[in-house]
Amino acid sequence: MKINYSNTQTTNLIEQSIFIRDVEPLSVIGLHDRILKLIEQAYPDARLTARGNEIKIYGTPEDFTEINEIFSQLIRLSLRNQTVTDNDVQTLLNMKKSDRMVAGLGTDVEDVLVHTHTGAVVRAKTPNQKMMVKACNENDIVFAIGPAGTGKTYTSVAIAVKALKERKVKKIVLVRPAVEAGESLGFLPGDLKNKIDPYLRPLYDALEEMIDHDRLELNMTKNIIEIAPLAYMRGRTLNNAFVILDEAQNATQIQMKMFLTRLGFNSRAIITGDVTQTDLPKMKMSGLVSIQRILKDIEGIKFVHLDQRDVVRHKLIREIISAYEKHDAELEKAADPKKSGKKTQGE
Repeated sequence: MKINYSNTQTTNLIEQSIFIRDVEPLSVIGLHDRILKLIEQAYPDARLTARGNEIKIYGTPEDFTEINEIFSQLIRLSLRNQTVTDNDVQTLLNMKKSDRMVAGLGTDVEDVLVHTHTGAVVRAKTPNQKMMVKACNENDIVFAIGPAGTGKTYTSVAIAVKALKERKVKKIVLVRPAVEAGESLGFLPGDLKNKIDPYLRPLYDALEEMIDHDRLELNMTKNIIEIAPLAYMRGRTLNNAFVILDEAQNATQIQMKMFLTRLGFNSRAIITGDVTQTDLPKMKMSGLVSIQRILKDIEGIKFVHLDQRDVVRHKLIREIISAYEKHDAELEKAADPKKSGKKTQGE
């Protein structure tokens, strides 16, 4: 992928050209300049024109920087033989909007967490993600609770990698419940790694973005970075470690207590989950639900709640979450005559 650009300076605005290489320009410009028009709507002070493989951008230096990054991402999608859709463009625009929102919140917490092995910046993208970072700086145990797509896992892994690189801890332990296999995992084919990989893949994905493959393999071989199912935590004491329990809504109350009592000297933990997506049997209460009442008044433990405003994935995820919240509220209202406004017998 190559983007070459040149610029002409004016008073407050600049005109710069991006030259698209390695992909068909139409794939990132859109038929009848559709993608250019979407980007112009998000940047009202900028003007975009295209001719051949050249895109001219007239606007502020800040606008050019963001628009250039957007086209870089669109080119990466195209290089993977993916068709760039309007939703892809809107998702990238939403992420840039979140970046600007965070930038305006002040600099009391360092936004940049780590750099990926390709040099890209990993940072808190929304106010509540930034609150997660702040909470982790001030507390030993942090609960990050919110719906899918709010960056709970990714931000948590970034915080842990930063702590390891700064030598604040000696190892990272990433844990997930393997609910679908009843945590026995025995009937799955292969060795232990083959059995647990499907459940732990999201954690690998996050790590592989932040640490180059060879170093990650070396760290895992030396147990500096460990990924394991929740069932394998029983009986252990974790010293000088940054521990993450992901998908904690699938941990029972007993498992949650077991996990929290694994923390040893100089250890920190982040527990993430979405209480609306538990896969536990109906008769078992999620430990993530009860723990909010049990530990609410303990100093050194912080609960951070994320919502649809923190979604940085596909824009439809935000709408899906809102639709489900509306649906659940309607069901609750229908089940409770007092909330529905209907008179009960005897009133």
